This record gives sequence, C-alpha cells and structure tokens, in this order.
Amino acid sequence: MARYIVRRLLGLVPVLLGVALLVFAMLWIAPGDPVLALVGESAQGMSREALEELRRAYGLDRGFVAQFVDYVTRLARGDLGDSIRTGRPVLEEVWLRFPATLLLAGSAMAVAIALGMALGVLAAIYRRTWVDHAAVVVALLGVSVPVFWSGLVLMLVFALRLGWLPASGYGDWRHLVMPAAAVGFSSSAFIARITRASMIETLRQDYVRTDHAKGLAPGVVHRHALRNALLPVVTVVGLQFGGLLGGAVLTETVFAWPGVGRMLVDAIRARDLPLVQGTVLFIATLFILVNLVVDLSYAALNPKVRYD
Repeated sequence: MARYIVRRLLGLVPVLLGVALLVFAMLWIAPGDPVLALVGESAQGMSREALEELRRAYGLDRGFVAQFVDYVTRLARGDLGDSIRTGRPVLEEVWLRFPATLLLAGSAMAVAIALGMALGVLAAIYRRTWVDHAAVVVALLGVSVPVFWSGLVLMLVFALRLGWLPASGYGDWRHLVMPAAAVGFSSSAFIARITRASMIETLRQDYVRTDHAKGLAPGVVHRHALRNALLPVVTVVGLQFGGLLGGAVLTETVFAWPGVGRMLVDAIRARDLPLVQGTVLFIATLFILVNLVVDLSYAALNPKVRYD
C-alpha cells in the first residue's frame, strides 16, 4: 500500500502542472486588465508610463511563455505568489478562508450522509412501497432544486418569517444551520440514489438469502448488506466532499459565508490573477487527496481489495 500511496502522490505533479497551465491560459485570454482592475477609478489620473511600471512590477509585461515558466518555477519553491489586491501571500489568503469552508463542508456532508443513506437504505428495504416512492421523490427534489433557491427559501422562512436564525454571516452555530442544510440536502439526493441502487443489488446476493434462511434478525442482515453496499456510496461521498472543500460558491455567496468559494469569485471579478491561480491549484490538490483517501478506504470496507 505504501508504494501505491507514493505513486499516487507523485501523480499529483503532472496533474497540477496541467491544471496550472489550463488556468493560466484561460486567465491569459480572458478580457480585462488586472492593473486597471487594481487601480480602479484612479486609472484615469495615471499616465501610461505609470501603468506600464505597475505591469512590470507584477510581471505582466512579458509574454505568455515567460510568465508561465516564472510561475511554475515559483510553484516548485512553494510560492503561489502575492495577491494583487491585498499584497499578502496567496497561500495565506487561502488558509484564512479555508477553516470556514471546511466547517461548512463537514457539516453539510454530515447532513447529506445521514439523510441520504437513511433514505437510500429504507427505499431499498421497502422497495416498491410508499416508503420507496417517498424517498425517490425527496431525492428527485434534492437533485432538481438549485442550492441558491433552497437557500433563499430557508432565509425567507427561518430568518425573515420566524426569526429563529440569522439570515447570513459567519459566527456561532446558528449561522451554520441554513447553509449546511441547503448544501446537505442537495448532496443527500445523490447519496440516496446510489445507496438505494447498491443496497437493492446487494440484497439479491446469495449470502443475504442464506442469512435469512439461518434465521438472523432483519437488522443484522441489513447491516451485513450495507457494509458490502458502501463502496459506490463512499465514492460518491468522496466526490461530493472534495467538491465542497473547493468552496460551495453559490451557498457561500447567498449566505455571505467567508469561504474559499466566495473568495475565488471575488478574485475573478477583481482580476486578481495570482489569487485565482493559487486558489484553483489548492482546490485541485484537495480534490486529489480526498480521492486518494477514498481509494484507500476501499480496503477497509472490502478485504478483497489489495493495492500491491
């Protein structure tokens, strides 16, 4: 397993280089001038020489290849550059926002796993009954309803009408309830559908029929079946969690949550190229590491899985 982990970690290098090149190229061809976005309205009173001096100071006066080589060289030293807006290191900016994103992602996934797996297991056990139909309807709503719309509905009901929770912001646990519920409900739909399909397939296996024939309690049989049905569920949970760690952009924007996703949107609007590039690389790294943890968890769930 150690060799497998080392190979996967070494595989980070070409993937991150590809991500860096793709993001760099997209920002290069995007319209707008980062220097003009930085100086704002004061650009009208600045001379062309002063603007060119700013471009030289940020290295924006050189060609695409020269800028990209310089960027990759700094990446090799662990330097993601400095934010154009704040002047602080990009990595510092990301780490300041990441705890809020991690809190939201963890809370949302707790809601999604609890609700999604419960709906999926019940739908599989009571297949073709009203329980199954109700679970399918809830899952369909979770897939169909946009997160920003469900977030606005929650704000309307629990913040404006009932006054139980704050409408937005970042503070105590009450600020976390609505964003975690909005994101968790959406993610639970995917988990519920995969859990249902995997459980139905597992419950048809011969060993499940043997367990019933031996007189084991239904709860024991279902626990045995659930463990074998978890592999595809864990995959979906990992993908969902990896995406949330990158920042739930819509949710963080609706609820004014100071996470990585909202910071990325603000950086794109301000044409803060170093911050956009560094944030995307950080998100890509997290996603790959989450997928690695998911792959390693297969061996714990299924003894047949080997990585040697």
